[in-house]
Amino acid sequence: MPPPTLPRPGQRYVRFAAHLRRTFGCRVHKISIDAGFTCPNRDGTVAVGGCIYCNNASFSPGNRRVSVTEQLAQGKRVVQQRYGADKFLAYFQAYSNTYSDIQQLQRLYDEALACEDVVGLAIGTRPDCVPDAVLDLLADYATRTYVWLELGLESGHEQTLVWLNRGHTVAAFDDAVHRAQQRRLQLCAHVILGLPGESSADMLATMQRLAALHLDAIKLHHLHVVRHTVLEKQYHQGKVPLLSLDEYATLVVDCLEVLPPEMIIMRLMGDAPRDMLVAPTWSLHKRAALQRIEQELERRDTYQGRRYHESG
Repeated sequence: MPPPTLPRPGQRYVRFAAHLRRTFGCRVHKISIDAGFTCPNRDGTVAVGGCIYCNNASFSPGNRRVSVTEQLAQGKRVVQQRYGADKFLAYFQAYSNTYSDIQQLQRLYDEALACEDVVGLAIGTRPDCVPDAVLDLLADYATRTYVWLELGLESGHEQTLVWLNRGHTVAAFDDAVHRAQQRRLQLCAHVILGLPGESSADMLATMQRLAALHLDAIKLHHLHVVRHTVLEKQYHQGKVPLLSLDEYATLVVDCLEVLPPEMIIMRLMGDAPRDMLVAPTWSLHKRAALQRIEQELERRDTYQGRRYHESG
């Protein structure tokens, strides 16, 4: 593993693209894969219906019947043309991508790594779907290739996890992190900001909790509503207030300040296709939203980690 990536001169937080360029010496992009998994809070193992915000069509390719190899080939053509990417990470994104037997996981991961110019794996999953055998498998891959394990937490507050129908506890996340860190896996946590019932202080407490766990990376998402979800019904019933862009930018900067200065920021906001998004409409304009966050950093003349030791 390379030494920690710190913000580049003129930048106020650690960007994942900069970390990848430093690691590989070229432009590397993720390609999302839907490998046909499900989740234990969908199939009845721990719950049914899935997370209330989840419609995987809003972020996955939607071509589950297409092989991993073909999904990567299609994705490579797109990101090469759009971003000039040289190498690629196979991002197993849709649903819980460790929720299967070891032989099936190994077959799918091997298929991805066999594709030309794929230099590593990013595995998105839930903290209750990483038994020791799965972590051992990922640790073995990490001795041979570049691997990220991405764990969805969403909130560090139990009552919020119940409302989201996550079907796991904060303690399950802490346990998964501990066991993964024992195996020296690179870890990224997913968090949603703006969840109903949570104050700014509550959200910062989640950030401080993650900072104390010494994770390698984080993805920040704003709560947004997509079609055909339980959250959409609640939103139309007036039960789900959403953050304005100004509120979100302020909150993101607050979060960056308390995170460790070396933590990689993989995302600063979520997004969804125009035909899937219900609200907020400002998230349709991602570039403008990210610029607003940058403006808030500059307005406050602040940067990632500024309050890290103070908050710790």
